Amino acid sequence: MRAIFVMVKCDLGRAYDVAAQAVDTLEEVSEVYSTSGNYDLLVKCYLPEDSDIGRFVTERLQTLEGVRDTFTLITFKAFA
Repeated sequence: MRAIFVMVKCDLGRAYDVAAQAVDTLEEVSEVYSTSGNYDLLVKCYLPEDSDIGRFVTERLQTLEGVRDTFTLITFKAFA
């Protein structure tokens, strides 16, 4: 599995709704954190190694109601 992090900017007043949708409807979503700064949420996802990350983000995550913008971070190695 490959971990990716997606920073999500939400429509005003919708961050909690978007977080709930992500957790409830996307099995790839592991955790969602509210954040300060330019983005409202940080979404941690685990995708199969051979999956199309762009398709997951654009077709499944960006289409959640209330999502305005995303910024995706692709990870290479986890240090424990």
